[in-house]
Amino acid sequence: MKTHLLFLVLSATAAAQNVPTNLQVPAGHVLFMKTQAAGTQNYVCLPAANGVAWTFHSPVATLFADYRWLHAEIRQQTMTHFLSPNPMEGGMGRPTWQSSLDTSAVWARAIANSSDPAYVAANSIPWLLLQVTGVRQGMNGSSILAPVTYIQRIQTQGGVAPSNGCTAAEHIGATAMAPYTTDYLFYRAAR
Repeated sequence: MKTHLLFLVLSATAAAQNVPTNLQVPAGHVLFMKTQAAGTQNYVCLPAANGVAWTFHSPVATLFADYRWLHAEIRQQTMTHFLSPNPMEGGMGRPTWQSSLDTSAVWARAIANSSDPAYVAANSIPWLLLQVTGVRQGMNGSSILAPVTYIQRIQTQGGVAPSNGCTAAEHIGATAMAPYTTDYLFYRAAR
């Protein structure tokens, strides 16, 4: 229970963001944590319809949240983001967020995206709305991430596949890690 209270303190300053209409979270869900992430979007050079192409493989990122401690702002690592098998979907690989505080985790699938240049920076991966498809409790049954219902990925910078290095059959199997930053916003059902 103490861990859950700490999480609420970390999220107390979260505020709603301006997003494209198709990325708005359904009514009845409220923002309860905003994080900033830095990591890579990872690609593999694979056969494609017209030769070879960079194919998205997985994300890897560390998420941080800011909170007040005494008279200062503290940036604390809160989660890790990666691809892993979702046990609630028979092991299907899904984007995963795992709490650094209690090891609880959520899996989600993208249900909407936007590359609208009015929102998304040039040469950046799309913004997303994701719906949670699986939850796992953490150590000793704790569940910081259990309430999560939706996740928004907004304010992306970078992360797009490279424009070279995957142009011929001899490049098949090559990997590329494209640095990116973003905000991940976590929502729960309103009480």
